[in-house]
Amino acid sequence: MKKIFIAAAMTLTAPAHALTIQVCTGEFALCAASPTTPIAGQTITVNGKVFPLGVAVCPVLRGPALADMDLMDNSCAPPGPSEVWSLFQPRDSFPQAPSWANTPAAFRKFTTTTAAGGGMSNMFSFPCKLRAKHVNKTKLADCYGPMNESPTGVGVPAGTEVMTQSPAGAADPVGGPTP
Repeated sequence: MKKIFIAAAMTLTAPAHALTIQVCTGEFALCAASPTTPIAGQTITVNGKVFPLGVAVCPVLRGPALADMDLMDNSCAPPGPSEVWSLFQPRDSFPQAPSWANTPAAFRKFTTTTAAGGGMSNMFSFPCKLRAKHVNKTKLADCYGPMNESPTGVGVPAGTEVMTQSPAGAADPVGGPTP
């Protein structure tokens, strides 16, 4: 079984190396263009491997979105009260930091480094806590996931080419290694 452990507070279980993608409909966080801030001293364990824990602020949207059911206990239901999942939905534009105004979506590649902010994060199908305040009429959530871990559960070393929708210069952006 694949086991995910977040900061001594939450454990999710899923079969090892199984990636079951399904479409969920409803409210979700879209972290595709978000930078991530490492949480000092906190880790997350994914499939027995320990990674630094990061938090990304992400816009909350509605509609159909792709989800990894193995990480979500085979349910599209919210992970808890005032929580949503961080899922993925292809969009031409969506609210992005810092203004949270609707901004065109643009994919870019970058290579990870060991410099501060030069890594990446994976927020796909991890839990998010809704924020009480909206910014520019956008509902936001704090999403928690592993730093330098790919959506397949393996580490992402420095020197890896990564795809993201975050702007150049975003620290530790949400993304995934290129195939």
